[in-house]
Amino acid sequence: MVVAGAVALTIGAGAAWLVALCEFPGRRLFRWALVLPLAVPAWMAAYVYAEMTDVTGPVQRIVRAVVPGARDGFFYWNVMRIEVVAVLFGLVLFPYVYLPARALLEQRAGPALEAARLLGDGPLRILRRVALPLARPALAGGVALVLMEVLNDYGAVKYYGVPTFTTGIFRAWFTLGDLDSAVRLAAILMFVVFALLAAERWQRGSAKYHGVGGRGGAARYQLRGWAAGAAIAFCSLPLLLGFVIPVLQLAAWGLETAPEVVDGRFVRLTLNSLGLAGAAGLLAVAVAVPLAFATRLDRTPILRSTARVALLGYSVPGAVIAVGVLTTALTVDRLLFGGETLVLAGTVAVLVFAYVVRFLAVAFLPVESGLEKIGDTLASASRTLGASPLRTLIRIELPLLRSSLVAAATLVVIDVLKELPLTLILRPFNLDTLATRSFQLATDEQVAQSAPAALLIIASASIVVAVLHRSLDRPTSTP
Repeated sequence: MVVAGAVALTIGAGAAWLVALCEFPGRRLFRWALVLPLAVPAWMAAYVYAEMTDVTGPVQRIVRAVVPGARDGFFYWNVMRIEVVAVLFGLVLFPYVYLPARALLEQRAGPALEAARLLGDGPLRILRRVALPLARPALAGGVALVLMEVLNDYGAVKYYGVPTFTTGIFRAWFTLGDLDSAVRLAAILMFVVFALLAAERWQRGSAKYHGVGGRGGAARYQLRGWAAGAAIAFCSLPLLLGFVIPVLQLAAWGLETAPEVVDGRFVRLTLNSLGLAGAAGLLAVAVAVPLAFATRLDRTPILRSTARVALLGYSVPGAVIAVGVLTTALTVDRLLFGGETLVLAGTVAVLVFAYVVRFLAVAFLPVESGLEKIGDTLASASRTLGASPLRTLIRIELPLLRSSLVAAATLVVIDVLKELPLTLILRPFNLDTLATRSFQLATDEQVAQSAPAALLIIASASIVVAVLHRSLDRPTSTP
């Protein structure tokens, strides 16, 4: 967590500063392209780099061919280490820091930065004394998301042999058959997550951060010569390592193995994944709409606190949610059916329910944002004319929320396609998805055969990330 958070903070904050406040060749390309590593699951990047740098991989073959001393097998670099997987986490998760920091610097920090510039401060002093303090809430929130994603990961740490709480939960449950130990480990991991959330909240304190003068973008520094080259290199390196190289290597493997892998079973895997993701997306939106609507109508502390608790699932690792959901399902089976028949546990219904618990916040936020954009005017007029709140929601607000509902469902679908630990624990025995199949092939040393499934997941996520980034950039009018 420490190494991944430091890498993501360094790359995310540095790239946000360069893209938001500097002008150099390729800036507009980097502005949106630096979001793409978010589409690559960490476990995919982990096994791609492990295979590429293996003894028989392309990297070490090139080194042995070029370096005379390495031709006799002298050269060998083992990447299956904890520090390597930590850096990989930072390389694929830094957009969590980059996006909010860039948005804040572009839209809200302009007047303060211009004032510092007029007072004679140089770029480095402005970065240290003005920009970083202003961006602190965005940076802290982004790093908190990175750390929670690290806690959630199972595939990368399992593949690299790094023992963590998540691998401990899997080992206690599936290898030792000790559900009690798995529950205890899940409880400890929950404590770590809540400590992270409390720390992120505490660092904000009672401070308020307000922009001045609308969007207020500051004039950019014109970088030329070596400074422009350094900026291009700084932005290019994480993009290459976090997205371009893994995707190109997967594409090469995919072209090689597609004729033998893409068959009827692959089609079934795709249909399984899309079916589960679609059901979870629709159900999550169906829960998010009344929740967002209720919190809008009734702003009492009890209801708002209940909504916050319902949205905590995205902060909780998938393995922890899986333990909680399956334990509850087993308890219900024992109470209703005497434990002789598993009616709930191990079913698709429980798996979809767990997805909704995990990703309800992903669906809720676009719906809540859409309701805020609509405003209260139309709803107030409808109720004044005698319509009930439910009729107002169905006849007026839901049609206006169509784009927000589609965005919410799509985001949940992509997150479900990428989710690994929760799916591995709760899926029925005869049900595989693109993510579980790709991971199983990789752990069985069939990395090339896992590429088509991985590419399909990354392509879907990349499209959604690009569209979402464009929609976030679209200026909104203030009524």
